[in-house]
Amino acid sequence: MRKKGWSVLLLLILVLSSVLYGCGGSEGSSGEGSDSKESGDPKVLIFGRGGDSVALDPGTVTDGESFKVTKNIFETLVKFGEQDTEPNPGLAEEWKVSDDGLTYTFTLREGVKFQDGTDFNADAVVKNFERWMNGNADTFPYYSSMFGGFKGDEGHVIKEVKAVDDKTVEFVLKRPQAPFLKNIAMSPFAIVSPKAIDELGDKLGEAPTDAGTGPFKFVEWKRNDKIVLEKNEDYWNKDLPKLDQVVFKSIPENSARLNALISGEIDLADGVNPSDASQVEGNDQLQLFERPSMNVGYLGLTSTRKPFDDPKVRQAINYAINKQEIVDAFFEGKADVAKNPMPPVIAGYNDDIEGYEYNPEKAKELLAEAGHEKGFEMELWAMPVPRPYMPDGQKVAEAIQADLAEVGIKANIVSYEWATYLDKASKGEADAFLLGWTGDNGDADNFLYVLLDKDNIGSNNYSYYSNDELHKILIDAQTEVDQAKREELYKKAQEIIHEDAPWVPLAHSTPLLAGSAAIKNFKPHPTGSDWLGAVDIEQ
Repeated sequence: MRKKGWSVLLLLILVLSSVLYGCGGSEGSSGEGSDSKESGDPKVLIFGRGGDSVALDPGTVTDGESFKVTKNIFETLVKFGEQDTEPNPGLAEEWKVSDDGLTYTFTLREGVKFQDGTDFNADAVVKNFERWMNGNADTFPYYSSMFGGFKGDEGHVIKEVKAVDDKTVEFVLKRPQAPFLKNIAMSPFAIVSPKAIDELGDKLGEAPTDAGTGPFKFVEWKRNDKIVLEKNEDYWNKDLPKLDQVVFKSIPENSARLNALISGEIDLADGVNPSDASQVEGNDQLQLFERPSMNVGYLGLTSTRKPFDDPKVRQAINYAINKQEIVDAFFEGKADVAKNPMPPVIAGYNDDIEGYEYNPEKAKELLAEAGHEKGFEMELWAMPVPRPYMPDGQKVAEAIQADLAEVGIKANIVSYEWATYLDKASKGEADAFLLGWTGDNGDADNFLYVLLDKDNIGSNNYSYYSNDELHKILIDAQTEVDQAKREELYKKAQEIIHEDAPWVPLAHSTPLLAGSAAIKNFKPHPTGSDWLGAVDIEQ
């Protein structure tokens, strides 16, 4: 804790910083340092975050750090509400759905141009969807997760996407898909300029210059340091954006990021430790934000690797881990213990399921039944970056390591750089891995089908878990348009998952952010992808 004298000195430093840097920090349009600024000078928001983006072509990534950036460059046909996941007009002003639920007709917004000066129209929408549906799980992993595969696959939901005229696009489905509107509102399905697709090719993910329709344009990316965006002067909403520049700054340590906020180096900090909330609230130069909770942090058990191919071993590990102690130690009251792979805020959550209690003796009993009475040795992968659903992956891994040792399992903790970690885990190379998920659209399908269905092995199903009965239930739930019936199907699905135990669900967190008191109209979104177009800085 800091002493009072230091607090006074710190306040003087903050006042001096505001003169030198202005409310938006010290980075100019090139992302480099600039001279001092006075009121009325460019408004620059520096957003500190725990990790770097993987890529900036939205269709090719699955990680939240990438979507934080792409959300502000690119736009989707349908968008979510300010702090919910209800479908709202986006690049499409309105839509109609046929009575049989198979045809969606979208009327596109007039007067929208891509940042390269080309027109946004129905042909651009068709080109983007054709690009995704003709890809594969390596190039567009999210597409198959949300639409049942790719063109030619039996489960692929979309039969055809066609331009009726310049401002009308029609989607024809093979079967009804209840969450279809929410799916296309997700960040991976933002529309990219056809010209950029053709001219940039694979470089699109590294430097999406003038590729979107959004409020900000890409300027530069220095890996593991910063990504710089600037105001799109020709944005279709002439009243926005309010900011002149946004800089996404990578600062891996939560405490270092908070210190950077206090010192004025950054203006907004993601991933604030729950233990630091009172420090932020006690500083009148800062404000604390709570992101609406819609996530799960978990320990995944790769079910194709021995001994995790045995459900008894997976159940034993569930009994061996003291989840309540982990939540108490590392979440400071800003999380609830998880028992299901989706959070209680999602419709269809099964609260009747009894979570695995902390019971080391039961864990030993199950291990003995599985032929491992003397335990075994394994690798335990710890995330290298803080995430909203897990503030400190290394410390959580150490706690799990100690619990497993009590039942005879020797867990060796390993880690990798974030992009490598995700890539290797997605290929089934981990015995057990810490990971989590922030919901993309507020639907149970986005948790259960995306993360645990056999269709998504190799994309978002990192545990390589497969159950044919579960698969049928999840496809039926996608197709069913009666919400009450869908919810009953999802409750049954959670019972199957609980018994098979491909995960150890750990926590549903309420992620915290902190920012300068000068920031106005910042509204954290439950998906973790924050739209900054309406954010302002008081000068």
